[in-house]
Amino acid sequence: MNLLLSPTFDGPDLVVSEVFGPTVQGEGPNCGRRAVFVRLADCNLACSWCDTPYSWKWNEYVRREETYRCNAEEVLDRARSSGVGLVVVTGGEPLLQKALEPLVATLTDGGLDVEVETNGTRLPSPDLLFRARFNVSPKLANAGVPQRRRIRAGVLRALARSGNAVFKFVVQRSEELDEVADLVERCRLAPVWIMPQGTSAEEVLAHQSALADEVIKRGWNLSTRLHVLLWGDQRGR
Repeated sequence: MNLLLSPTFDGPDLVVSEVFGPTVQGEGPNCGRRAVFVRLADCNLACSWCDTPYSWKWNEYVRREETYRCNAEEVLDRARSSGVGLVVVTGGEPLLQKALEPLVATLTDGGLDVEVETNGTRLPSPDLLFRARFNVSPKLANAGVPQRRRIRAGVLRALARSGNAVFKFVVQRSEELDEVADLVERCRLAPVWIMPQGTSAEEVLAHQSALADEVIKRGWNLSTRLHVLLWGDQRGR
């Protein structure tokens, strides 16, 4: 069943699931940095372990109750009033929305750093690619999505060549690191971060402990999920 409403939203405003913060970026190279999050609605994948289904799974959630529209200036005002230097645009899949580009331009022109979290199936425009840093999270087989939908090798190679992307893989078992290694070699991905799957502190710590030695051995970076360790799966944290 197709759980998505449309592949791209072309309107002038952002279709938003939630804006929250100040909080901290819980993952990847900026882990622990104070940030405001902008969660955009809709996704072109349907990962089995997704922890934000309310942003896209419209057979279980009511879109008109879970989304609203806002513009880039409103997001800029929210970030400035929060006193943070970083805005993380996440989803869903942010690159489905045309309004992402003016949002990032407005935020960076306003002196803010921007990270865009993406599944790596769509290539941003050159201007967008060099205005923001991209946290790219290609999905493994554990996501339950056919490979032809979740892996776009040409897009991943282009993101890697830009020098403005990091690659973060959600891993449940150490055996899945071989799948990561194959994709890293095939698409020349770097730098690589491995993040344990989990929506509770107990899950995250157990998976992270099981993965740590092998991740270090392979020369990759290990990410925790700091927000989960601090607040569990609370929404808006």
